[in-house]
Amino acid sequence: MCKMDQRVRTSWRNLHLKMVLITLALFAQAIWAQLLYSVSEELKDGAVVGNIAKDLGIDYRTLKERGFRVVSSTRESLFEVNQDNGILYLSRKIDREEICERTSSCFINVKIALEHPLEIHYVSVEIIDVNDHVPSFPEKEMHLEIWENALPGSRYQLQVAHDPDGGSNSIQHYKLSQNAHFNLEVKDRGEDGKMPVLILKIPLDREITRSVSLLLTAMDGGRPPKSGSMEITVDVLDINDNMPVFTENVYSVMVNENAPVGTKIIHMNATDLDQGSNGDIVYSLGNRVSDKLQKTFYINSFTGEITVKGLLDFEVRDSYEIDIQASDKGNPPLTADKSVMVKIVDINDNAPEIEVTSFSSSIPEDSRPGTTVALISVSDLDSGVNGKVLCSLPGDVPFKLISSSQKNVYSLVTASLLDREIIYEYDVTLVAKDEGQPPLSSIKTITVAVSDVNDNSPEFSLRPYTFYVVENNSPGASLFCVSAADRDQNENAIVSYEIWRDIGEKMYSSLININSENGWIYALNSFDFEILKTFQFQVLATDSGTPPLSSNVTVNVFIMDQNDNVPVILYPVSANGSAEGVEEIPRNVNAGHLVTKVRAYDADIGYNGWLLFSMQEVSDHTLFGLDRYTGQIRTLRSFTETDETQHKLVILVKDNGNVSLSATATVIIKVVEPKEAFAASDVKSTVKEEEEDNVTFYLIITLGSVSVLFVISIIVLIVMQCSKSTDYPSKYLQDTNYDGTLCHSIQYRSGDKRYMLVGPRMSIGSTIVPGSNRNTLVVPDHRRRPSGELQAARDPDSGSNSIQRYKLSDNDQFRLEVKDRDEDGKIPILFRVAATDSGIPPLKGNVTVNVFILDQNDNVPVILYPVSANGSAEGVEEIPRNVNAGHLVTKVRAYDADIGYNGWLLFSLQEVSDHTLFGLDRYTGQIRTLRSFTETDETQHKLVILVKDNGNVSLSATATVIIKVVEPKEAFAASDVKSTVKEEEEDNVTFYLIITLGSVSVLFVISIIVLIVMQCSKSTDYSSKYLQDTNYDGTLCHSIQYRSGDKRYMLVGPRMSIGSTIVPGSNGNTLVVPDHRRRPSGEDIQ
Repeated sequence: MCKMDQRVRTSWRNLHLKMVLITLALFAQAIWAQLLYSVSEELKDGAVVGNIAKDLGIDYRTLKERGFRVVSSTRESLFEVNQDNGILYLSRKIDREEICERTSSCFINVKIALEHPLEIHYVSVEIIDVNDHVPSFPEKEMHLEIWENALPGSRYQLQVAHDPDGGSNSIQHYKLSQNAHFNLEVKDRGEDGKMPVLILKIPLDREITRSVSLLLTAMDGGRPPKSGSMEITVDVLDINDNMPVFTENVYSVMVNENAPVGTKIIHMNATDLDQGSNGDIVYSLGNRVSDKLQKTFYINSFTGEITVKGLLDFEVRDSYEIDIQASDKGNPPLTADKSVMVKIVDINDNAPEIEVTSFSSSIPEDSRPGTTVALISVSDLDSGVNGKVLCSLPGDVPFKLISSSQKNVYSLVTASLLDREIIYEYDVTLVAKDEGQPPLSSIKTITVAVSDVNDNSPEFSLRPYTFYVVENNSPGASLFCVSAADRDQNENAIVSYEIWRDIGEKMYSSLININSENGWIYALNSFDFEILKTFQFQVLATDSGTPPLSSNVTVNVFIMDQNDNVPVILYPVSANGSAEGVEEIPRNVNAGHLVTKVRAYDADIGYNGWLLFSMQEVSDHTLFGLDRYTGQIRTLRSFTETDETQHKLVILVKDNGNVSLSATATVIIKVVEPKEAFAASDVKSTVKEEEEDNVTFYLIITLGSVSVLFVISIIVLIVMQCSKSTDYPSKYLQDTNYDGTLCHSIQYRSGDKRYMLVGPRMSIGSTIVPGSNRNTLVVPDHRRRPSGELQAARDPDSGSNSIQRYKLSDNDQFRLEVKDRDEDGKIPILFRVAATDSGIPPLKGNVTVNVFILDQNDNVPVILYPVSANGSAEGVEEIPRNVNAGHLVTKVRAYDADIGYNGWLLFSLQEVSDHTLFGLDRYTGQIRTLRSFTETDETQHKLVILVKDNGNVSLSATATVIIKVVEPKEAFAASDVKSTVKEEEEDNVTFYLIITLGSVSVLFVISIIVLIVMQCSKSTDYSSKYLQDTNYDGTLCHSIQYRSGDKRYMLVGPRMSIGSTIVPGSNGNTLVVPDHRRRPSGEDIQ
């Protein structure tokens, strides 16, 4: 269709173009021309109508100068002209039905003007109709109501469809879906269009067809044709033409004698196919029913239910026949009759009797099946069926009844093996039931005791055991308890415990031990979650029977994490190992530019390992922003000319433990000019290169000569220093007064105390150790106390000035009790219950109550990292392509509010694009590379991580990590170096060589002066004083030098440096460093 329209438009355009050219040739002096174009409706805005400049022969290069434009038209907003090429195009989509409604042809006139000289051209555009509208009905559905007695040939007018298109594209005919009841007739009403009429073909019957669904379709004459449809629902209305019909042909029922009044006998049911009141049924007793029968039975007129109204006696009358009438509520009503046979049944009124003639009250639990327990006899006074008796044992018991040769006599015997530990006594219920209607029964219960034998092994309360131990526990403290019970009695029930050494001796003998009497398990050393996360062993429980019986159980121990690891900065890291880095970014970057990403790692898990990033120090808060979850540093705005070229950012990386630990990283951001600036100056600098070659050559030679002399002088200086005498006789020193400054502190342990070496200002909460020059402090030990006992406060004061009492905040769960431990002071204890008797004087006791809330797996794991800006568990990580196998990409962090198994999280890869490239640690969530990248590897990889807890019904969450492989920074840096040149003429090689030559020369002169001064100031007299003996059992990691008065001291470990003197009273960790300076008089400094 589109090709046909295109050919029509092309032929029209060629014809009109020829007419215009002929006109212009005849009237060359005229200033106007008439053009005719055609365009289809519904084309998009910008569609080309025609090239006016080409058709008029106007040079398109002069259109702008001559003001080529649309002056006026019948629709100014529909067309625009292009002054560059003279094309007339649509400014918006055209709807022909909107512009020329119900007209056979549609033309739009447009006036085109040019100046210098002034020319006016008229353009007429014909809008060609396309079949772009679908016929539609006013409503999608139509409902008709027709009586079921309507005659064939009845006519029903339907709604007319509407189609905005004209001509052959308008509605041409209607079509009705196939059906058995109706035909369709279409009337043509000229301008009003075609009207559909529905004609009834055959009579309707509502009881057969309640409604008829039809589909009326209207079709236009387009190619291809379009259509619209409407659903027609014909509802058939009812008339009373059906009588009630009972659902059954014969009604017969049996009723027990003495049935109470109101007893339901039978439910009569009749149906009427009519609708409404024509189908409503009313029930009644027949006209021929006697008065006595009406007093005996009653029927509900609405439900048809027959009930007992009077007394029924089998001995008086054994059956009744009742006439029932059902009628509808039509006009006139229609009726139906039916008879009901009622038979009276005799009842059973005597219950059976049970008699136990022989009985054994106790039986051993190892008795064989078939052992006789008792003899039973039953009887019933009724006769016939009502006198027949059956005896049975209801319930699940290990006994059964065996009938004997004598009528109604039974033996009670064992049916299976007995177990006293499961059931030590049975209440056996005997039921005797006759076969009467209704049956009567009797019940009798006898008790059978089961005597014991030794046949049970110890049983553990749980299987397996699962315990959770917090790391850094105290060695020797009890961890948990296993318990086993033996269902036997006396000696056979006494249980002892041991660790099954066949499995766990070599691996766990150094970790745990067990109390053989009570099952308590103790730790032999302290656990470290980062080294050992879980282990398993087996405990053997043995009873004291002969022979002894035993059983074992598996114990799973999970080490719980504490926040004992400081975050480690992975990037940036400088060459000397400090967390410092320099980043260079162009000045022309936009807001949101990724500067760098601070990467950190915490060996802890959960909240303890969840790291958050924050700005601790920043030179300009408006310029850089930090993502607190990912550590990404981005620009908040573009750089301006007034911004500094260097910015320092100090990033604080902090975990989320109860007592959070942190680390800092320093990022120096240098703002450099973009590569385009360096490229532009490249041309300027190349002109001077040849002119400066000679000067540069001589400067390089001079610089090399001075540098060689400088190196020689340094070597001579080092040789002279190393040739000094190292024989320094030591003497004992007296105690000195410290008045110097110590730069920082070091912690170490000696025995059961922890020490800190600090400067003159001591930290709060630390105790001074006597005789250590007041620079060694005792650090309080914050390790956990035994369960229930809180950490005691400390007060250096004594007597009444020391701690006298504690106070606990108001709460509903705990109260505070303070226990006085003499020299240890008062220690608060939580939740103690005191019991006091009523004697004189009263005596009392107390007990500590520990309340443990048991956990359930009711918390879904929460993804802490990665987390996107919208809160979803998604993140993007960028890594260089040149990383090796084992490179840490990122760490998925998650937290579960539950504890134990319910809170123990495992990580697994649910979806990964390349299994050979990335690996996931199932315990820590670390994602590492399994191999190096190749050129064929994709640049982007998607990993879906499943985080699942270990509850009975495990809960899980997923996190998505997108890993992007980028080129290494070294490649970009290398390309930057090649592209950069000197910015101005003064920043050239000659200038820098002169500066370097001057600097090296100054250093050379200084080194010569220092060499002369040191040669003149040599001293070999080093006197010192002697030490008193001290005991040292600690370890100091390194040394610190400081000065006190005219002496220099060094804090070192157990091994002291040669040529140093130990200061008394400092535990052997403070050394006097000889001072090599010379006094003015020439004497050595002591």
